[in-house]
Order: sequence, then structure tokens, then C-alpha cells
Amino acid sequence: MTGTEAARAAAAAELAAHRAGVTVSELHGLDEMQEACRVLDRIWRPDPGNPLITPELLRVFAHSGSYVVGIHQDGRMVGVCLGFLATAGLHSHIAGVEGTVRGRNVGYAVKLHQRAWALARGITAVTWTFDPLISRNAYFNLAKLGAVPTEYLADFYGAMQDEVNAGTETDRLLVHWELAGEHAVAAAAGMPRVITVDGAGAHAVVGLDAKPDGRPAVGRRDGDTVLVRIPAEIEALRRADPPLARAWRYELREVLGGLMAEGHTVTGFTRDGWYVIDKRQEKQG
Repeated sequence: MTGTEAARAAAAAELAAHRAGVTVSELHGLDEMQEACRVLDRIWRPDPGNPLITPELLRVFAHSGSYVVGIHQDGRMVGVCLGFLATAGLHSHIAGVEGTVRGRNVGYAVKLHQRAWALARGITAVTWTFDPLISRNAYFNLAKLGAVPTEYLADFYGAMQDEVNAGTETDRLLVHWELAGEHAVAAAAGMPRVITVDGAGAHAVVGLDAKPDGRPAVGRRDGDTVLVRIPAEIEALRRADPPLARAWRYELREVLGGLMAEGHTVTGFTRDGWYVIDKRQEKQG
């Protein structure tokens, strides 16, 4: 990693934050950690007796050199991100912003700040997990950032009691973001990794789709490329029809999780809700 590359990453992060109308900065004092925990509580609404994280632990992470930042708008903290040092480089454990600033590319600004922070310290990769049923997160992570899924983790956290995750098994995709790789560099320049179903090739098959009634329909897995659909709004579906949402969870675990366990590569996610798996490539261990 050269000084020029790190400087370019910092400039891209600063520009993204400016366009989103926020500042992203490291947190240090205990009062900042207390405010950060209050922000996280407003976003996730956990059981009061089981907080997501404590101010004391956040301060230890920051003091020991991990990534602890606050996102501010007009002087008010509206988001938090925590990443800690891990074998792969930096593992981004939790990130969230309040509803008032969602949909304004704030998450993108935070990830570019995280990338610049890591590169300035000689860290070349970031990992994190996300719920593979949430379409907007899949598109953000795989297309807009160019991260690559490496492992399907069934019910990774077990039962959680916050309002965001309560009542659903916590399956996650673990993704790897190579910070100096071509996809991350393109992402920092505002060029997402765009793929389409039409571009999947003549030997593509549908491994999971939706029936007319909205129920999941398992299909084939014998093509060079397998397409796996997820619902557009799984969070609304969880509220309206929990059994149907669980059916999607189990079928996605079977199809997407099964293909990944066999060593096949998730090459991207389309804007209209399809994972694209290339069976001609094997994921890198």
C-alpha cells in the first residue's frame, strides 16, 4: 500500500461524507461512548437488560486501536460504527444510522471512511456480516461496495431480542472486502459492480424464485450459473406474514447456503433482487 493510494482513499472518503452531509470521526471520550450507545439503542431498540454494547467496552476497543466512529449531522450524533482488529484485517461488527439520515448515502460514506482508516494503517481487508434476506443491504455490500461473500452462517447469533432481529433466525453472509482490489477502488470512485440477470448467460438456471402467491419456489442448480431470488421487502413480510418470512429463510439457507458450502462463488447481486452464483468458479478459502 503506497502513500498515494492511502491519500486517494482519504480524499474519496472526505468527498463521500461531504456529499452525504455528515462528518465521520473517531470517538475517544467516555461521554462520546455513552452517546454512541444511546444512538445504537434508538436504532435497534434492544431489551434494556441486554444492551448491544456498553460504553466501557466501546472505550476499550477505541483505546486499544480498533475502529470506533460516530457519524454527525449538524453537530448531532446520528450513527455509529464499530470494527475490531481480526485475523483477516478489520472486522466491522456493527454499523447503524438513524432513520432521519437513511437513503442519503451515509452508509457509503462510512464504509469509505472505514476503508481509508484501514489503508492508512496498512490493513488491506475488511470483513463483516449481513442478513442475506435484506435486499438493499445485499445490493449495497455486493454491488455498490464490491465485497465478496465467503461463507453462509446459519443462525449465527442465535435468538436476539432487539426489535430489528426478534422473531427471526439470525442467518448471515460473511463478506470480504479487498480494500485495494479493483472492485473496492471502483466503488470509491462511485462505480458499482453492476450485473444483470440477462447477463448471466445462456447456461443460467433459477435455483430459487417466487411463486405468484409470494411463496419461495426451489428450482434447479445444474447450470453454470444459478440465480437465487429474495423478496424485495423481507422486513415488511416479517411483520405481515411471519411464517412466510421464515419459509424464505429456510429455502435461502438451503439453496444459497448449500451452493456456497459446495464451494461455488457468489459473483454479485442484481438491482432487482437476484444473487448470481457462478458454479465455474470456486470461492477462495
